Amino acid sequence: MMRPFVMILISVSLGVTGQICFKTGMRGFEGNYFGLFAHVLKTPVIILGLGCYFISTLIWLNILSKVNLSYAYPMLSIGYALVVFLSWIIFKENVSLWRWLGVVLISLGVSLISK
Repeated sequence: MMRPFVMILISVSLGVTGQICFKTGMRGFEGNYFGLFAHVLKTPVIILGLGCYFISTLIWLNILSKVNLSYAYPMLSIGYALVVFLSWIIFKENVSLWRWLGVVLISLGVSLISK
């Protein structure tokens, strides 16, 4: 069986991948909520993102059966740091110094919790 930390990283990575897929699929969309539903159904990258979230949730449920919630849940914040980094790389988003400092603080917090 995989170590819980590795399973958490896989779950978080799938969640982050889902977010990147969602953003990719929604670029340029300008409709309303009714149009959004149709857009989601016809956009493969959004459907891929939903699949990533579904698999991530199944893994997460398995994680919760094995480790304390007080350990596992804060680890989800790794995803925040990854999303900021990938948004900067993939979408060329402007990330301020304050956001980078926030990422550093989140990373320090996760490292403390994982001990």
